[in-house]
Amino acid sequence: MNKSFDPTDYVFSRLEDGVLHLTLNQPQKYNALSQEMMSALQAQFDQAAQNDAVRCMVLGATGKAFCAGHDLKQMRANPEKAYYQTLFKQCSKLMQSIINSPVPVIARVQGLATAAGCQLVATCDLAVADSEARFAVSGINVGLFCSTPAVALSRNVNNKNAMQMLMTGDFIDAPTAQEWGLINQHISKEELDNAISKLTASICAKSAVAVRTGKQLFYKQKELPLDKAYELAGEQMACNMMADDAGEGIDAFIEKRHPIWTDS
Repeated sequence: MNKSFDPTDYVFSRLEDGVLHLTLNQPQKYNALSQEMMSALQAQFDQAAQNDAVRCMVLGATGKAFCAGHDLKQMRANPEKAYYQTLFKQCSKLMQSIINSPVPVIARVQGLATAAGCQLVATCDLAVADSEARFAVSGINVGLFCSTPAVALSRNVNNKNAMQMLMTGDFIDAPTAQEWGLINQHISKEELDNAISKLTASICAKSAVAVRTGKQLFYKQKELPLDKAYELAGEQMACNMMADDAGEGIDAFIEKRHPIWTDS
């Protein structure tokens, strides 16, 4: 990793109205997930997890590409198994930090999202793309099966579609990505930021307790057998009902007024 590494050269951050905007800023390298880029992102997610002022996160990028995956030149410059093991462990930790983030993370996708860049989109809780965005897990084209991207991809799209992407390396367009479940919505470049703003505003208007509780429960229950999933969900709902916000929200619904959330 670059010894003169400065995280702010790789990721811009801005907190506004409860929304933390993280912007990949290495457009000349198509925002590749180099060691430096992943370290900068990891630091941002670690800090955000400790900041109650963050209600939602948006992950975007500058330039023509959202993210082109790992930095292949950096990888080839270090042809040692131990290096690759460390690199992919770093990447896996970053992806799990997104899932484990207490607040929703939204991918704002423009241009290309390939290999680990497509993995990044699949890992985020929500994703909105411009209508010209394209997606691929293209490692197979250079003799490298996209094993770690396959983990996230297979948890978003069905097996047949995931295998088609993984085995061919072919691009899919934004409408196909939405149809297959990789993204929530595609929209024109001109309307992309407005769509993101509407989504974040809707999330931030909800009870912070309910949102944080809900995200945690969603991913935990998916890994459990059905009976255990319901057991966990029932216990979680009972705990959620004891929060001040749940009482306030139900009272507001009955009284036909807007709730005033107290647990932030």
